[in-house]
Amino acid sequence: MKKSDFYFDLPEELIAQEPPKNRTDSRLLKLDRRTGEITHTRFPELINYLNPGDCLVLNDTRVLPARLIGTKIPTGAHVEFLLLKNMGNDVWEAMAGPARRAKKGSEFTFGNGIMRGVVEEELDNGNRLIKLIYDGIFLEVLERIGEIPLPPYIKKKLEDSERYQTVYSKKLGSAAAPTAGLHFTEEMLREIEKKGVKLAYITLHIGIGTFRPVKAENIEDHKMHFESYTISEKAAEIINSTRDNGGRVISVGTTSCRTLESNSDERGYVTPCSAETDIFIYPGYKFKCIDGLITNFHLPESTLIMLVAAFCGRENTLRAYNEAVKERYRFFSFGDAMFII
Repeated sequence: MKKSDFYFDLPEELIAQEPPKNRTDSRLLKLDRRTGEITHTRFPELINYLNPGDCLVLNDTRVLPARLIGTKIPTGAHVEFLLLKNMGNDVWEAMAGPARRAKKGSEFTFGNGIMRGVVEEELDNGNRLIKLIYDGIFLEVLERIGEIPLPPYIKKKLEDSERYQTVYSKKLGSAAAPTAGLHFTEEMLREIEKKGVKLAYITLHIGIGTFRPVKAENIEDHKMHFESYTISEKAAEIINSTRDNGGRVISVGTTSCRTLESNSDERGYVTPCSAETDIFIYPGYKFKCIDGLITNFHLPESTLIMLVAAFCGRENTLRAYNEAVKERYRFFSFGDAMFII
């Protein structure tokens, strides 16, 4: 299949630049993947489409405040670093901008001296290896001086950084939020549980590669980035018992979907473990584990819209997306949601 098979025309003004006033204020497009029927509703109505015995699988990763604004020693020039991967011993692979100010041996200070950094190596991909020097516990220091990195298509400054975290986020490690989960409140999750729907929390730490565009025209030539995930014994038991009892396993977001499909056997059962995945799901893929998908509206020609098209069909997907454009839905991270069942 070709990348252009997943193009749709998206007016720029439909790209949401800020979250709605309340998390559940977003709209919901329900798509029946068998009939192609589309229903327009509001996100709180999701509970009416869930059945007792179903299971929602949610990604409890938390976005690292990995954006560091540095001052170069001794010039005072400003350089921004985005921490990508912990290489061990407080050395991180990072994107630097402007890169010309971050040559090997360059030193920086962050947070008025709370942290220092030394560039140890310039990598072939343009990134840097930077050694961070600080007192105390790294994540606590980072929470004090770092900023949440927002996707490049969001130009407006976020007033409350918690709005780019899910209410159930726990485990720091992501470069981006699992945005399908941003619509839920703790109250709504309690109401869902009261209906007899189980909640299973898994972890997949989202890498910056999630924003990497597909450049190959033949999509089979695209290589996905590796991301680490964990499925606990408790989560596996909930998911597998749902399968045993005839309930539906519904993935909240493409990250939960990729985790489940990477791990499950041919019968749709998962095994508790910690591992990495570079699974690329596009039309022709045979789903083993999930029966439903809650997701936001994604970029044209992205791996995420390809995953959606694999689940509900390319024609259904593009028709739903064009309908969403026509009805002025909000797109991307802070946008509205789809429920595909």
